Amino acid sequence: MGEGLAAGVQPAIVVLAAEHRRQILDELGARYSRDYELLSGETVPEAKALLKDLLAHGHPVAMIACELDLGPFGAVDVFGWLQPVLTTARRVVLIPAGQFRGSVATLRESLAAGHIDAYFVIPQGPRDEEFHAGITDLLSDWTWSAGAVSIDVTRVVVDGPSPDVSRVRDFFDRMGIPSRSYPADSEPGRAALAALADLGVEPAFPVVHGMDGRVLANPSLAELGGLMYGAPVDLDPDEVYDLLVVGAGPAGLAAAVYGASEGLSTMVVDAEAIGGQTGTSSMIRNYLGFPRGISGMRLAQRARVQATRFGARFLVGWSVTSLEIEESVDGRPLHCVRVGPHHLHARTVLVATGVTYRRIGVPALEELVGRGVSYGAATSTAREMRGRHVYVVGGGNSAGQAAVHLARFAESVTILIRRESLAATMSDYLIREIAGRSRITVRPNTVVADGGGEGRLERLRLRDLRSGAEEQVEASGLYLLLGAQPHCAWLPDEVCRDDHGFVLAGRDVPEALWVDGRPPVALGTAVPGVFVAGDVRSGSMKRVAAATGEGAAVVALVHAYLGDA
Repeated sequence: MGEGLAAGVQPAIVVLAAEHRRQILDELGARYSRDYELLSGETVPEAKALLKDLLAHGHPVAMIACELDLGPFGAVDVFGWLQPVLTTARRVVLIPAGQFRGSVATLRESLAAGHIDAYFVIPQGPRDEEFHAGITDLLSDWTWSAGAVSIDVTRVVVDGPSPDVSRVRDFFDRMGIPSRSYPADSEPGRAALAALADLGVEPAFPVVHGMDGRVLANPSLAELGGLMYGAPVDLDPDEVYDLLVVGAGPAGLAAAVYGASEGLSTMVVDAEAIGGQTGTSSMIRNYLGFPRGISGMRLAQRARVQATRFGARFLVGWSVTSLEIEESVDGRPLHCVRVGPHHLHARTVLVATGVTYRRIGVPALEELVGRGVSYGAATSTAREMRGRHVYVVGGGNSAGQAAVHLARFAESVTILIRRESLAATMSDYLIREIAGRSRITVRPNTVVADGGGEGRLERLRLRDLRSGAEEQVEASGLYLLLGAQPHCAWLPDEVCRDDHGFVLAGRDVPEALWVDGRPPVALGTAVPGVFVAGDVRSGSMKRVAAATGEGAAVVALVHAYLGDA
């Protein structure tokens, strides 16, 4: 999570209120005064002076809570003025109960435009836990996204920026593991290097000092995953799982939760951090049941804890290399999934590996991956973009979420798309939020032709697809979210795929492979006992909720298959 707060510095919660000022201060102070500095102003000039002083001293502001009515001004006006200045602070409108009904329409528009983060009715009595649950969610989101985590459960020792440092930091961020980075010559850095020397290991950066005391030199994702979930060698090689899920994105996690909760012995394997591409999303606002939105990391974290509670097991950082169909001693078909040099056996397999971003194919930019160039949202690097010019390539929801998050830090964010507009590829709520962010611009009919820099990204050359004209621009960050390629090269030919490599299921399977004139079940592939869900399925919706639904629906099909086997 970066460097965290300086010792002794408490982030501020700033209250702007007049009529209900005392009530709001008492309510917030009773809960948050230990960890936050509570400051207040009664008028807009007071508030401006207070915030100007905080900014001048570099004092972090976690939240601004503004009463709906401040005399001649409203909270929406105040946040409109503050948005370009205090971009990372969470913006909350507090409403007296009697004014709620008349203000909802205006506040709904402000939320849609991204001018505020939430609104709450001012508590009317003690123990208003719904109010505090919302406030705590927002403060937690600010802590993670603004890099204010002060806990160093895991320490990362670095000697400068590198692709390996970015890889390790991104893994910890996506897994929700509190970590801090330290230079090699710091006290924690020297301690970690000394521990390596005691083990007879040559230092290779980054060095990770794990939560269990182990010290790893430039660890692989499998080694990082092993800090939490162990390795294949720790498993019983003779165990046969009812359901083996390959991929821990929304589809795989949903299958793990419902499979394990309904009595299936369930194993989940993922080559990267749990959450898939969804885990990199800074804020998902249209997922059912989360009116204030939820980060992809938090959604994945909750799902994996839920799955673990029911008995599902995980292998993290391990790539599946092949799927083979075998016959067990009792004549029932078994599937052998190869994980590195190890193998796992299962009665059924769910392919939920999702998609990967297409490579940009520009050698000069590929060499700068991890040094200003990132595939995916890479939320762990957003804080490094403070005051810089950033470009996001892609027109889908992931690109929109990345742009909105980056705009909290960067001086400017430019979205580059090949199309005329975002309308055909991005959800309307994100398009409206982008339109309300003064730091974000959309540049249509434009591609990245080249770029470069000395040791890290410094410039890009952009090409207009209509005129062919090229322009060089200053750039410190390039985030590539270029369409999607299915992540299933490990599958055998028997698992049929379409012309783009996505897995066919149900009636989309070639009719010649149907059994007794009947197609496979809706999410069943051409191979009995092998199912598919989520973005990797041909014709899928490419939305988090759709993938979650498919993952859950597979479990009923697995039960039916095992019952017939």
